[in-house]
Amino acid sequence: MFRNLLIYILKILARITLWRYQPTIIGITGSVGKTSAKEAIFAVLKTKFNSRRNQKNYNNEIGVPLTILGEETGGRSFWRWFKVFFVSIFRIVYTPNYPRILILEMGADRIGDIFYLSSFVHCRVGVVTAVGDIPVHVEFFQSADQVAHEKAMLVRSLSQNDWAVLNFDDERVRAMAAKTKAKIFSYGFGENTQLRASHLEERLRDLNETLLSFKLDYRGNNVPIRLRGVLGSHQLYPVLAAISVGLIFKMNLVEIAQALKDYQPPPGRVRLLGGIKNSWIIDDTYNASPSATSSALDVLSKTNGRKIAILGDMLELGAFSEVAHRRIGAKAAKIADWLLTVGDKSIFIADQAKKSGLPKEKIFHFGDSGEAARFLQDLVCPGDAILIKGSQGIRMEKIVKEIMAEPQRAGELLARQDKEWLSR
Repeated sequence: MFRNLLIYILKILARITLWRYQPTIIGITGSVGKTSAKEAIFAVLKTKFNSRRNQKNYNNEIGVPLTILGEETGGRSFWRWFKVFFVSIFRIVYTPNYPRILILEMGADRIGDIFYLSSFVHCRVGVVTAVGDIPVHVEFFQSADQVAHEKAMLVRSLSQNDWAVLNFDDERVRAMAAKTKAKIFSYGFGENTQLRASHLEERLRDLNETLLSFKLDYRGNNVPIRLRGVLGSHQLYPVLAAISVGLIFKMNLVEIAQALKDYQPPPGRVRLLGGIKNSWIIDDTYNASPSATSSALDVLSKTNGRKIAILGDMLELGAFSEVAHRRIGAKAAKIADWLLTVGDKSIFIADQAKKSGLPKEKIFHFGDSGEAARFLQDLVCPGDAILIKGSQGIRMEKIVKEIMAEPQRAGELLARQDKEWLSR
């Protein structure tokens, strides 16, 4: 009852705030890559425009209105929520320098989530990142097509003067072009895209020399782009989405390239960190889907030295869970020298890796991340490359903190280091 009333009040306050200040809104959805796309878009636009984006995981029916209001959650406290409402009413009357652009990540755990958010948030630009064959958060959907239908609600809500920014390398996202009145801006590696990346080169030698370079093709122009600290070709998609949005906002490619010069993926999204005993950590602990985990293994495959994969459960996959985990197990067996799995569902990863040829004495399964971290401390040797990935609920970032060379910088470098998460 309280939650429903809370959602209703937040919706009303957000609606009034949007009416009062008339910001241009960019909505971002998809099964993977939403947060990275949001951060990359913010990195580009903030150089020229007063912009605001969601903080933390504020991407649902509570978090999106809070972002619009510029407030933080009241948690379980009635009085904190009362303060949020009181301050928000005051800010409707007077807010100096309210953002010109709102960059809003929109999540969908159930059918109707995107439709609800679109009912009071009118986006001028709708970005759809990817859906994939087995997307994340599919537990309450019957198929990937049903997930795609829900994500398409964002572009369906756009008018003919708006823009739909679509990843044309994803078949289901590409099909959304026929489901919107908006103007289409497509990006990807394929020949049929308006903004195309080509000649991709990755350099992964040490902590200080990670480089992703590519050529950008747009309207007959060919521009080289270099990104430091960005690993994996899949990490290029958020950057392409950001470039697309920058072009829509009349920025030129030189301005956009300069804005991306210092861009780094958010914590927990394929970040390279120093580990104990002069090892490398590929920290991809923010969340996990089948496609993202497969891409992370591709990054591991390009490293030197002994390769250790620590893989946690991929949650919220519903009926797809076993087959998805077994696919990852089969791939891990071809790449990893050692495999550690964490959680109930990742037992399928371990089992399939053994069936696929990885020696059983190189495979270990743990019930939680703490057990895995303690075991890993003795396993690590100088020069090892260690991939750590799993869904939020498995808390794989605890493993990273245990073996990182600078644990005192965990609050800066790792995902989910706020007081609420650390108390769990």
